[in-house]
Amino acid sequence: MVLEDGNSVHISLDERTGAGFVSQDIYLHGLFSASIKLPADYTAGVVVAFYMSNGDMFEKNHDEIDFEFLGNIRAKNWRIQTNIYGNGSTNVGREERYGLRFDPTEDFHTYTILWTENHIIFYIDNVPIREIKRTQAMGGDFPSKPMSLYATIWDGSSWATNGGKYKVNYKYAPYVAKFSDFVLHGCSVDPIELSPKCDTVQNSASIPTGISPDQRRKMESLRKKHLQYSYCYDRTRYKVPLSECVIDPKEADRLRGFDPVTFGGVQHHHNKHRHQRQSRREDASSI
Repeated sequence: MVLEDGNSVHISLDERTGAGFVSQDIYLHGLFSASIKLPADYTAGVVVAFYMSNGDMFEKNHDEIDFEFLGNIRAKNWRIQTNIYGNGSTNVGREERYGLRFDPTEDFHTYTILWTENHIIFYIDNVPIREIKRTQAMGGDFPSKPMSLYATIWDGSSWATNGGKYKVNYKYAPYVAKFSDFVLHGCSVDPIELSPKCDTVQNSASIPTGISPDQRRKMESLRKKHLQYSYCYDRTRYKVPLSECVIDPKEADRLRGFDPVTFGGVQHHHNKHRHQRQSRREDASSI
């Protein structure tokens, strides 16, 4: 539903269908943001996504830059997951997951993606939460083809909340996510030739060129308090961190204390009671 102001959209999920919208233009690099207010109450299994993708144009080798908002049971807050794919590299997960310092159902908050030739930065309320610098070893894994901007709401019961333990309950439907104040400040691309229509957007003063020292301090503080998962420290998936990972020893220690199996390379024990204790801790920490 598009509101009368023309710059606000509501998308909803019920037992019949999800919903979404997509930008009219496709872009090669730029800054893209929206103010978003998420559904309240019991939202387990609900996924709201604000992302860039070219899956409609490149079905087998698409690129993607994701904000995913993961619903939760009553009295537990939403979580945010960020991820990127390049050239169809969906078998290589680059997820990070965060708690929030605010309730995203009470008011609108701004979520921003900055995408340049060599950088991707995610922001919440103009504070960076994650920076990805392109490395030579990433190759095509770094998103590099023109993309559209999307927003969707859908049923992710199989995985979104505690690994699928808590599912969407349509008794609480419709789930409505509200979007407003869109910014699509990028280099639009001809949809047929896939060639950029501009060459000066990267020099625009409104598009950041990186993270300032003050922003970096704020990012480090936010990650210290709210980072819950990062693929860079997941030793069950990657014995050696991927090339773009910048390992922070303090960040590694915090995550290791949070989950020593995933982030510390500790082997699972076959002792029944110890395994039961570990399972309960994983259940609690992932909500």
